[in-house]
Amino acid sequence: MTFLAKPLSALVAAVSLLAGHAAFADVDAAVAKQIKAKLAAGNPQATFGDVRESPMPGLYEVDVNGGNVLFVSKDGGHFIAGDLFEVGPQKVVNLSEQRRGQHRSEVMGQQNLDDMIVFSPKGKPKAHIYVFTDVDCGYCRKLHDDVPELNRRGIEVRYLAFPRAGLNSVGYRKVATAWCADDPNKTLTDLKNRKNVPLKVCNNNPVAAQYKLGNEVIDVRGTPTIVMEDGTVVPGYLPPETLVKALGI
Repeated sequence: MTFLAKPLSALVAAVSLLAGHAAFADVDAAVAKQIKAKLAAGNPQATFGDVRESPMPGLYEVDVNGGNVLFVSKDGGHFIAGDLFEVGPQKVVNLSEQRRGQHRSEVMGQQNLDDMIVFSPKGKPKAHIYVFTDVDCGYCRKLHDDVPELNRRGIEVRYLAFPRAGLNSVGYRKVATAWCADDPNKTLTDLKNRKNVPLKVCNNNPVAAQYKLGNEVIDVRGTPTIVMEDGTVVPGYLPPETLVKALGI
């Protein structure tokens, strides 16, 4: 018995016309214990979180491995790994993605800003974005060229490192050099502009931790990956005008 590592999109197409689905009722302690015990017996290596009533009657939600969600029967003997949708007037809402977005937003908000390379606007920012970046990808450079315009519009850009080739690559050494520099902002800019920067990797830099965060929590598939304040993930480049609209500025 194997639990899926990543959600399978559109595996569940469920209709829920209940209002106020975000307010979950407390689950009976005996039911929660039974569900978690049955799941743990099937896969002792997995980590299971809280048990909640799902918006679909008869199924319970259980977090697995820190982010994914299983929809489980009351006896814990059956589960569905996938996304739960709500069909409403003229729209379909992915409730599972909403929950993942909330989780991503909370996790990103818990990260230490001092471990990021931050480009801030003058005055108080109107909004911020997190960007998982590499120094060698073309669209990372294109987005970085937009940073002055984003700052001008009041958007703070918070960079996290994501060396696409992994932690044993030259790409890692390059991006770690920026995080280890006396002037990280200038060094990151120089590297993205293909200037000749001597590579120097310091101990205890946060690149490996940020790379792990991108892989295991945010599900970064490429760079740049933008994470909005509400936890929405944008894979790839967006021009400033589109970002401004998406942020509601």
